[in-house]
Amino acid sequence: MRNFHLPLPEQTYGELRSEAERLRVPATSLARQAIQEWLRAKRKAATRRAIAAYATEMAGTEADLDRRLEAATIESLLGSESE
Repeated sequence: MRNFHLPLPEQTYGELRSEAERLRVPATSLARQAIQEWLRAKRKAATRRAIAAYATEMAGTEADLDRRLEAATIESLLGSESE
């Protein structure tokens, strides 16, 4: 574990302390969790962008989805919406 000094605006600090007290957890734990969730969301968004870029680049090539498989998937998804 590494320490990280993070100056916060007074309002942010107060809100963090209040929430930590309400949840009965240390404010540092709450801040650590919030940062970890933010980093996880950033990684997830980067992965989605990379997949979308790859799909766009491969569209119409041999690496593209099989048209019959794609049609069956769309049909299946549309069918599951009406259930």
